[in-house]
Amino acid sequence: MAGTALTETTVAEVMAELAAIEDAKTREVNEKHGDDHGVNLGKLRALAKRLKTQQDLARRLWQTDDSAARLLAMLICRPKAFERDELDVMLRQARTPKVHDWLVNYVVKKNPHAEELRVAWSADPDPVVASAGWALTTERVAKQPEGLDLAGLLDVIEAQMKDAPDRLQWAMNHCLAQIGIEHAGYRARAIDIGERLEVLKDYPTSPGCTSPFAPIWITELVRRQDLPG
Repeated sequence: MAGTALTETTVAEVMAELAAIEDAKTREVNEKHGDDHGVNLGKLRALAKRLKTQQDLARRLWQTDDSAARLLAMLICRPKAFERDELDVMLRQARTPKVHDWLVNYVVKKNPHAEELRVAWSADPDPVVASAGWALTTERVAKQPEGLDLAGLLDVIEAQMKDAPDRLQWAMNHCLAQIGIEHAGYRARAIDIGERLEVLKDYPTSPGCTSPFAPIWITELVRRQDLPG
């Protein structure tokens, strides 16, 4: 019981620290991207570095339902310590883009249940959940493509990406580009699908950045790979 009380106090102390580094201008910028916190990520990482790894505290911070606390939780947790069903619940609770992305990239990808979740989430009727499955698939396309049906993935992308909700469409588009970049045998088809569907063709791109429009993305990344040195 004493241990529980100690942890609860620690949660309160951490929440107070997060409140102290909350910034109105940062929140204003974040809210334009769908995120509901105003904590500078550099300061958040510095706090995480000081706290070090604390799995129990991470779980309790997640339970606060506060976005900044959840981001901190993912920086101090042990990714391999979460059970499969626990991660499934957490993903469905993660409704802001940054929390969703960090959960997938910082936690799920390092968890032994990642492949099982990839398969389950990809087929989920919730497009936000499905987008996480596609993000995990993109990771496999790049790092562990053995056993993936790349032609089948292109079939699904070709049939569904054009009308998919934003987050799912973005994740499918990333997978399309990754297939084209990493697998020369599918490159022409990936570029053709991108050109016909025109998904993100007019997406505003800052100078020096690569367009997310798959044909441009694929061509540019392949060009860079082919540069000497």
